[in-house]
Amino acid sequence: MRAIGSDAYMNGQAAIDTVWLVPLYGLLGALLTLPWSLGWIRRSGQRPAAYINLLMTLVGLVHSAVLLWATFDRPAQILTVPWFRLGDWDWSLALSVSAVSAGASLLIAVLSLCAQTYGLASMDTDWSLARFYALMGFFEGALSGVALSDSLLLSYGLLELLTVSTYLLVGFWYAQPLVVTAARDAFWTKRVGDLFLLMGIVALSALAGSLNFEDLAAWAAQGSTQEFWARHPVAGALLGLALMAGPTGKCAQVPLHLWLDEAMEGPNPASVMRNSVVVAAGAYVLVRLTPVLDLFPATRAALVGIGAVTAVGASLVAIAQVDIKRALSHGTSAYLGLVFVAVGMNEESFALSFLLTHGLARGLLFMSTGAIAMTTMTQDLTEMGGIGGRMPATALAFLTGAAGTVALLPLGNFWTLLDWGQRFWQTAPALVGVLLAVNGATAFGLTRIFALVFLGQPQPKTHRTPEVGWLVAIPLLVLVGLTLHGPLMLAGWQGWPATVSWPLVSLLVGSGGLGVLVAWWIYVRSGYAPGSAVPLPPRPLALFWKSFQDALAYDLYVVPFYRRTVVAAVAGLSRLLVWSDRRLVDGLVNWVGTASVAGGDRLKYTVSGQSQTYVLTIVVGLVLGMAFILATGR
Repeated sequence: MRAIGSDAYMNGQAAIDTVWLVPLYGLLGALLTLPWSLGWIRRSGQRPAAYINLLMTLVGLVHSAVLLWATFDRPAQILTVPWFRLGDWDWSLALSVSAVSAGASLLIAVLSLCAQTYGLASMDTDWSLARFYALMGFFEGALSGVALSDSLLLSYGLLELLTVSTYLLVGFWYAQPLVVTAARDAFWTKRVGDLFLLMGIVALSALAGSLNFEDLAAWAAQGSTQEFWARHPVAGALLGLALMAGPTGKCAQVPLHLWLDEAMEGPNPASVMRNSVVVAAGAYVLVRLTPVLDLFPATRAALVGIGAVTAVGASLVAIAQVDIKRALSHGTSAYLGLVFVAVGMNEESFALSFLLTHGLARGLLFMSTGAIAMTTMTQDLTEMGGIGGRMPATALAFLTGAAGTVALLPLGNFWTLLDWGQRFWQTAPALVGVLLAVNGATAFGLTRIFALVFLGQPQPKTHRTPEVGWLVAIPLLVLVGLTLHGPLMLAGWQGWPATVSWPLVSLLVGSGGLGVLVAWWIYVRSGYAPGSAVPLPPRPLALFWKSFQDALAYDLYVVPFYRRTVVAAVAGLSRLLVWSDRRLVDGLVNWVGTASVAGGDRLKYTVSGQSQTYVLTIVVGLVLGMAFILATGR
């Protein structure tokens, strides 16, 4: 490390030199809460553990803000931090310090601080508050490390830490069987993608000789490398698919998408982080791998196909869910599908800007949804209604998050989605159709949720719903302000678009407006709202035929399909292996043992006990053996 002087403090170089501390703030906060998590300290209650984590998150936020100021409009710097040295082994951690990585770290710190502040109110009476904040510290530390990492190996390790943290947070209330099942399914679904990613990392390390992103980009740009993979397209396709498998699982994309809605069984503050920045971590690593993925055209096509299918399918499934958190989680998968399409089409700049605007709006949606669930004690949309007048601040926050999610002028997602559409307006008009379908379905689903929750007459569980307290209101207002200022953030980062396609603007606004009008007609004007004269339909949609409604409500029957195909094949293979182990392997071993015992029983009667007989037998055997060797040699 270089010496730090007064000039370094003036230009922010001190913050850059100590960038390795940013991921450690959350991990240190988690470690400092162990005395409360393990029950060593009880007299003070568990709130001090929450305060410690909040303090460490605030320190990380300040450090990230200084980093962003010091690196804005400057080239990226690569810092190498020594980690482990033994003989010829020199393992170092490569960190990338740029405006993008510092901005990502700042976004993580802001959302983490908001989620943890909200957690003080929503989980104040939980008997294991300290354990929850320790896990949130691990969440924050791993996410900040992914944002700053310049090493694929380090990023993989941090993604694994995210997987473990997800498992522990989803299964936080482990006394409930449904929670345990959700945690198990989330863990193993993500492990499938991680296993293939590890295979790809091992192969890439042997081929490129380094796993630093900068070195991988230089290796991929070599002409010899490109010629090699052009001659071996099948091997390249397999390597590319292995590298994208991990981000596919982390971003809840088809076919590894089932874990995200089940993860909604965990605490609400963790859901805020999971749907805003945790799922974005996989996409962030995917963006860093784009120079390598350029070598494999089949991988690019797979990214586009997977992203388009997930975007359309998840946005349709979201409009048929009764659980409010599950409906929003499917929308998260749909919008991350648009990111996959952008990466597959070599539009990484859009992917990064979209992760920013979507993360803020999605975090606000989940925080307002958590406030609703906290006051109504339910997540079932059919049990809500009429709380708009009782929770006006929460209703305003939800409306702001919904407006920031769809393409509504002039908010942030409007400009990012417009940019997305303009990039493919001439080259891939079918992808513009995907964008319009997702935008319309999302507008429909969010209007449906707003009508069922805030409009109509109060239900038994919403008769006395109060407005949230200040510990929830403050982070809600912070995220409302950040969501409304999204366009200014984009303009300061990338500038305003040079040209605007007004036909595309009309289609984007029209698709969103159509979705709002259709949902309004079904759930408000036609009376399908809680407490209205017309009762709720038995299914959450009244627009399509019954079979289609059921297909959307049950996630397009993906779970039964997996049970009858993948799970059945694995179970059949397991039974075959058990049978072969018991019948063939154990049978052969048992036969040898039985033959040895039987032979011993028969030979024991030939033993005379005379030593000269044994010597004679040995001599005769040696003579016969030598004779055989001599005869064979001749």
